[in-house]
Amino acid sequence: MTTIDEIRDNFELLDEWDDRYRYVIELGRTLEPMPEAEHSAANKVNGCVSQVWLQKLVDRDGGVPILKYRGDSDAHIVRGLVAIVLSLYSGRTPREILDTDAIAVFNEFGFRDHLTPQRSNGLRSMVERIKTDAKEALAEAS
Repeated sequence: MTTIDEIRDNFELLDEWDDRYRYVIELGRTLEPMPEAEHSAANKVNGCVSQVWLQKLVDRDGGVPILKYRGDSDAHIVRGLVAIVLSLYSGRTPREILDTDAIAVFNEFGFRDHLTPQRSNGLRSMVERIKTDAKEALAEAS
């Protein structure tokens, strides 16, 4: 998976939004395939106009839970946004997730001015879902 720093560096190289959109679509193509059985109501993210699914996997080997995710969408650009969200959050502890402001990162990339309100709401819904998972994991761990 591409790191958020690599994505940030690549965004800085792309001046035109058409090129940035193409890059976001390419990021979506790099997502690990999500098994069809995981395209379920339990994994569906509500609040997105497009179909979006996030599958949570919890690794408890080291004591502190690590939340890992697989994601998918039926829309190319949204699938790329899922990839960016996962680069920020997947493989992190609940505390790291809660301390990371994805919306600030997306604003830094310029998405506030270049996403439709519906896509922005969907993005917030994805972030809220992951942060809720992190809060639940912290509560279970204590």
